[in-house]
Amino acid sequence: MSDDREWERRRRRAEVFGEVLPDTTSDEREPGDGVRRESAGDQWLRDQVPPHHGG
Repeated sequence: MSDDREWERRRRRAEVFGEVLPDTTSDEREPGDGVRRESAGDQWLRDQVPPHHGG
């Protein structure tokens, strides 16, 4: 399969399913690369966890 077709196939799949798996794993990347930032909604939910739940 040519590179163009592979790229097109990946693009179509990403349109439908999103980017499911990264090209590299976390142990293959430099520290800090691709760090996922927490959204405001995630932070709000984390702030709502009662102390006795070990949040």
